[in-house]
Amino acid sequence: MTRKTYFIADLHLSENRPDISAAFFDFLNTHILNKEVDALYILGDFFEVWVGDDYITALSGDVAKHLKAVSDSGTPVYFIHGNRDFIMRKQYADMAGMTLLAEQTVIDLYNTPTVILHGDEMCTQDTEYQNFRKKSRGWWWPKLMLAMPLWYRKKIARNAREKSKLSQADKPIEILDVVDDAVLSTFANHNVTNMIHGHTHRPNVHTYKVNKQTLTRTVLGDWYTQGSYLVVTPHSQELINTPFA
Repeated sequence: MTRKTYFIADLHLSENRPDISAAFFDFLNTHILNKEVDALYILGDFFEVWVGDDYITALSGDVAKHLKAVSDSGTPVYFIHGNRDFIMRKQYADMAGMTLLAEQTVIDLYNTPTVILHGDEMCTQDTEYQNFRKKSRGWWWPKLMLAMPLWYRKKIARNAREKSKLSQADKPIEILDVVDDAVLSTFANHNVTNMIHGHTHRPNVHTYKVNKQTLTRTVLGDWYTQGSYLVVTPHSQELINTPFA
């Protein structure tokens, strides 16, 4: 049997989009569960919002149950935080059978060193967001937020989503995309030629020629209107987008 590893990102799971969660559960049952898959990597923005591991909804509980079944069947599940779920902690990860990874992690992908990340840190033209990102990923901000009452965290999350929508509506689309200099710097920092990330909702495969080397950057798609995943074998990488029925 051909060895396989799967990558997904930007599902933005929420109670008001049951079609996305249904597509995700179908994806797990069709491609992952009991299929002798080497690993499943979730590269951030898995949930639309995350206010803390102490708030388990019917949806997040159901998601955890499905992922734990995958993990218990022998396929490891790995998670990298996105800009929507960066305060997820070990309590929920353990509940879902997931292993939390650093925001930039190099893996050995069938003898190809590959850096995996959510990707938002490479959108360096969006200085407003980068300033918030620097603060929110510090040691004190998440600790402060998680110390707040749950009702207050929900309020902050609602306000942040509305502010984000308004902010993005006023920005040229180029500002919301990754910057080549940041991409090439990330390749160089990790001394790799392969990269996989999400965040931009622009599924595609990009190549760069640097010092006679070919660098490959694969961008995962969002799940707003499709199921989007990357499947990698020892001999291929295939980005697949399946429109919702």
